[in-house]
Amino acid sequence: MADDRPAPLDEYPVHQVPLSMKHVATGDRNAYDRCIFHVFDHTGRALLILGLGVYPNLGVIDAYATLRTGDTLHAVRASDALGEDRMRLAVGPLRIEVVRPLQRLRLVCTDAQLSYDLTWTAAFPALWEPHHLQRRGDRLTLEGRRFVQAGRVAGVIRAGGTELAVSAEGWTGTRDRSWGVRPVPGEDGGRLAADHPTEGFHWIWCPVAFEDRFLMVITQEDAEGYRTLNDATLVRPGHRDRQLGWPRAEIGYRSGSRHPERAVIHLGDPRKPEELEVEILTSSPLAIGAGYPPADDWQHGTWQGRGWVDRRTYDLSAPHPLAAYGVTDHSARFRMDGRTGYGVFEHGCFGRHDPSGFTGFDSTAP
Repeated sequence: MADDRPAPLDEYPVHQVPLSMKHVATGDRNAYDRCIFHVFDHTGRALLILGLGVYPNLGVIDAYATLRTGDTLHAVRASDALGEDRMRLAVGPLRIEVVRPLQRLRLVCTDAQLSYDLTWTAAFPALWEPHHLQRRGDRLTLEGRRFVQAGRVAGVIRAGGTELAVSAEGWTGTRDRSWGVRPVPGEDGGRLAADHPTEGFHWIWCPVAFEDRFLMVITQEDAEGYRTLNDATLVRPGHRDRQLGWPRAEIGYRSGSRHPERAVIHLGDPRKPEELEVEILTSSPLAIGAGYPPADDWQHGTWQGRGWVDRRTYDLSAPHPLAAYGVTDHSARFRMDGRTGYGVFEHGCFGRHDPSGFTGFDSTAP
C-alpha cells in the first residue's frame, strides 16, 4: 500500500491544486522541476555549470556539476530516489541551499574530484521568460515556465589540484529555474514522432549582466526559420522593463563547424536599433558531462539506482562528436550602447536551418 501521509511542504499555504505537495497535477511521466547555474570569470579561464532536478512521476532526483578550465572538463553527477522533503535540494555530494528566496543561495559540492562552496547573491530582480510550448504533431511534448536571474558570486572552486578564488568583482553568475513537462529519455514517441521528425533546430538563450542593467534574449526557430520563441527584455531597477523587439542574430561560425566565434544580435525598435556584440570567452557543450541530450553516458531523469555518483574527466582539445548535435553554453563578454557586460551565449544549431544556410545535419560553415 502506498504511503499517503502528508509531506513536510504541506504545512505551508502554497498549494495550487487539491493534492499533497509531493504530487504534481499531471500524470505525464515527463513532469520535471529543475535549475541551472552558470558561474564564470571574466577572462575565460573557468566556466562552472551546475544544476539539480526532480522528476516526480519517475521518482528521481539528480544533480550535476561541470567545470571547464583550459581544455579539461571535470564532471560530477549524482542520482537517487526522490524523497518527500522537496525543500532539501541535495543528492550525493551536490546541494543547493535557498538562504533567501530570489535573493541568496548557497551552492555546494563536496566531491574529491570537483568541489566548491559558493554564495550566489542576486544583482537584479528575477525575470519571467516566455511561456515555452512545443508540439510533435498534435502532442504537447514540452511546456515550461521559467525565470532567469543574474547575480554576484563569491567563494572557492577546487579541481585537479587547482584552487580558484571566486569574487564578485571578477566573476558573474546567472541562473535559470524551470518546471513543467519536457522529454525524458526512455519513452517511445510512437507514430507522431515518426511522422514529425526534427529537420532542424536553432536556439539562442542569452542572459547578460551589465553594471546597472540586465538583458535577456531568447529565440527558437525551426528548419525554415519559423520562430516559436522570441523575447528580448531589458531590466533596469527602478524602471519599467523594456522590450527590445525582434532579435536578429548574425553569427560567425568557425570554418568546418557550427561553433560560434563571434556574434552580433540586432535589437530594439527599427527607428532606434541597438547592437549586442558577443565575444566568446570559453565554451562547454551541455551534452558532455552535464546530462543534456544527446549525452551518451547519462541524461537527466534516468534512473541509475540508489546513491549513484559518477565522476568523469573529458578532454575538450579536439571536437567532441556529440557537441555538434546539442546545445553549447559559452561564457562571453558583451558590449552594447557603450557598456560592457558578462553573461552566457547559449547556442544550438543542428540539422537544416535555411536562414543560416545549413542544409542538413552534416552541413557546416565554409
